[in-house]
Amino acid sequence: MTAYLFSPPAVQSLAIRGQTERFPINRLFFVGRNYHAHAVEMGKPVDKAVERPFYFTKAPQTLLESGATMPYPPETNNFHFEMEMVVAIGKPGFRVSQDQAHSIIYGYAAGLDMTRRDLQLVARDKGRPWDLGKDIEHGSVCTEIVPMPGQIIDSGTIALEVNGQTKQSSDVNKLIWNVREIIADLSLFYHLQAGDLIYTGTPEGVGAVVSGDKITGRVAQVAEISLNIGPAA
Repeated sequence: MTAYLFSPPAVQSLAIRGQTERFPINRLFFVGRNYHAHAVEMGKPVDKAVERPFYFTKAPQTLLESGATMPYPPETNNFHFEMEMVVAIGKPGFRVSQDQAHSIIYGYAAGLDMTRRDLQLVARDKGRPWDLGKDIEHGSVCTEIVPMPGQIIDSGTIALEVNGQTKQSSDVNKLIWNVREIIADLSLFYHLQAGDLIYTGTPEGVGAVVSGDKITGRVAQVAEISLNIGPAA
């Protein structure tokens, strides 16, 4: 048995709907600017004819289960929500073709990519990494995993409210790069593994929240998510 100087971090996991086993998390991938209207509101329109998807990652330790209270993070005055559909990978896949992308899908979830927008934009405009804006403690919120082996979701409402007021309302069919295209492209760069989660992007309407706010959201036929914003850490 290997002896460690201190206890290593616990394996991050999510509940699986209808099962007692939990879904162990390997990596968290995020697709940037994957809805046209959101890309426009961020001042960076996307031309799919000449561009390809881009990604960023977050540490698995940033994962927070739906229904929890997240402390308002330090060093920001502009903390944003981003509602996303999440794809859960269930089998290894490398250089997966679009027509075989469904074969490595285990299921789906609803997620929130919480963002220190002020820090992200400073980094973006200076050509620096986004880590301080995106890789936030407790900033990768996710529901239970809903098993849908081999299924492709290519349409359905995606929406979010803050304190009951609608902020985001769109349809997954407006993804610039759809689920098949994302898996095929991402698997050119990484050997995808069971336990990987792919947050597929957020529609327009992102905005700031403050301590005391309650976020609710949903991806049709998948799951509903909630998050409370607590006092500053």
